[in-house]
Amino acid sequence: MSEEFNVPDGEKISSLKSLTQVVYVLYALSYFTGVTAIVGIIINYVKKDDAAGTWLESHFRWQIRTFWFGLLWAVIGAATMVLVIGMAILFANFCWIIYRIVKGWLNLNDNKPMMF
Repeated sequence: MSEEFNVPDGEKISSLKSLTQVVYVLYALSYFTGVTAIVGIIINYVKKDDAAGTWLESHFRWQIRTFWFGLLWAVIGAATMVLVIGMAILFANFCWIIYRIVKGWLNLNDNKPMMF
């Protein structure tokens, strides 16, 4: 039997909450470092099953969607930079990602799941 199953629920939630907060920090830092979001998404996928069935599962889903849709719109924005619209797409994507990081972090701080 794995040690993981012997961890009390309160400790598991506390650990997952800390990890979720770390991912929000990594996403925010990616604007300065460029690569920390990749570390964050890897953490999300590695620990996703641990969060299953908890209120933190919604935060993991929120973070994963933030990464992939943010990346999609960044690629579209970059591809359309020769057109004037590319800059608008990149700016809108920047604002959307910041919104999702802040909203997620605030809900996490209040021990609330993310509502979609």
